[in-house]
Amino acid sequence: MARKSSKDVTEAELTILQAIWEHGPATIRQLAERVYGEGGASTYATVQKLLDRLETKGDVVRDRSESVHVFRAATDRDELIGRKLQAVAETLCGGSLTPLLSHLVQGGRLSEQERSDLRSLIERLDRSAEPNDHQ
Repeated sequence: MARKSSKDVTEAELTILQAIWEHGPATIRQLAERVYGEGGASTYATVQKLLDRLETKGDVVRDRSESVHVFRAATDRDELIGRKLQAVAETLCGGSLTPLLSHLVQGGRLSEQERSDLRSLIERLDRSAEPNDHQ
């Protein structure tokens, strides 16, 4: 899924995206209820504004085929995680992800399953890099 804008997703916009990721495509009213509960016109207007901004940024798509528009995510969670981590790396580490990853791994908060997943990921990265090493 390609990003159409370089603008970052705010915390409020992220809350809307998370509701869509967790529950699937939704109308403004459904999202307002999921995020704010029974809130009335002001929460509806807030969600509408957040969705307008997310649509402008290319992070949600509006289905206009029905009288009530339905919004779906155009950016998946993994893509957004990557963008946010890269932005932090640019800001704090001169663009390098290594210090961030080192801090997360050495922080000792990884479960056995997470360590196993990391080992598998590194093995896959090593295997995919091998053909390029011989060119």
